[in-house]
Amino acid sequence: MKLRVAGVVSDSITDGPGMRLTVFAQGCPHRCEGCHNPQSHSFDGGEDVDTEELVAKAQKNPLCAGVTLSGGEPFSQAEAMADLARRVHATGKNVWVYTGYTLEHLLSELGGHPGWEDLLREADVLVDGPFVLAQRSLNLLFRGSRNQRILERAGDGLAFTERKD
Repeated sequence: MKLRVAGVVSDSITDGPGMRLTVFAQGCPHRCEGCHNPQSHSFDGGEDVDTEELVAKAQKNPLCAGVTLSGGEPFSQAEAMADLARRVHATGKNVWVYTGYTLEHLLSELGGHPGWEDLLREADVLVDGPFVLAQRSLNLLFRGSRNQRILERAGDGLAFTERKD
């Protein structure tokens, strides 16, 4: 399955614990002021990459702890992102997903968005909420602004619990 990506970082240490392969989705409806990746906003930019290619890239690095799906907005390509996450899980690695949506919004809109539920079910950790420049902090672990939450999967369903650091 193909993904439209703004870029891929093979050795990220800022997008979750350990060394990670971070996939930056191309296209974002949020367009947050002060965004770390403004080049990812346009849905026309980036390049197409096969999900199998990305999994192979993660597997090549013996130090890779997992894969992070960031953006842009991963939920704008939820079906392909869910496919990638399933393939990553099959290799024994974990998956973090960053989204500008809140978990509550995602859950309330599941029926109208193909792939959203699948991607939520594949997320071991969800970092939710838009980046808010006025709440920016360089002291936060794995997030950019104080309104964002780190939510860990709680069981098999769509339940998550907030991690307090």
